[in-house]
Amino acid sequence: MSERGALLPTLDRLFAGPRDSVLTLEEFLEGLETRSYALAIAAFDIINCLPTGIPWLSTITGGPMFLLAVQYFLGRPSPSLPAFIGRRGFSRGKLQDFLGRARGRIERLERIIRPRYDWWLSGLPRRALLLVWLLLIILLALPVPFDNLLPAMAILFFCLALMEDDGAMAIIGWFFTVVTVIWTIFLLMVGTVMIQTLLHMLF
Repeated sequence: MSERGALLPTLDRLFAGPRDSVLTLEEFLEGLETRSYALAIAAFDIINCLPTGIPWLSTITGGPMFLLAVQYFLGRPSPSLPAFIGRRGFSRGKLQDFLGRARGRIERLERIIRPRYDWWLSGLPRRALLLVWLLLIILLALPVPFDNLLPAMAILFFCLALMEDDGAMAIIGWFFTVVTVIWTIFLLMVGTVMIQTLLHMLF
């Protein structure tokens, strides 16, 4: 069954409620009502694609995304989370604020995804995409400053590609992956220089 247009109404339904209430990760995943790992991971990931003001957001969402990806590779029929992770949650008020800012972009994305350029999602290219998808999820889950948006964007476009067999979304995902690699290397170089400078000043 096609999942085009499924993400936004699902998020609307899940984020609805009193602003001071908490949406747990378990409630979030159960509310997706899907056997699709790509849709589940996209729903967790998309919150990282715009500023929300939620501390440690990429780590909180990246952990469940990693577990879901592992279940996907193990061939489990539907996604689930351990109870100790599922009890964590977010303020519905902040999630509603995020969705208000992101609504227009999500709507545009959902209108344009469709099956095309299937070479990018078959055989070796598909296996390479899935491997990089997992590595990006691991990177997103790490508490690395200033290194969350780019991998989150790459993960989102890979999810869209897998949901609709859309090679164009896969190409965009690969673009963001290349930019992520370049930016991460830059951050590591800058961080190394800063640490060396600090050690030199201290000793």
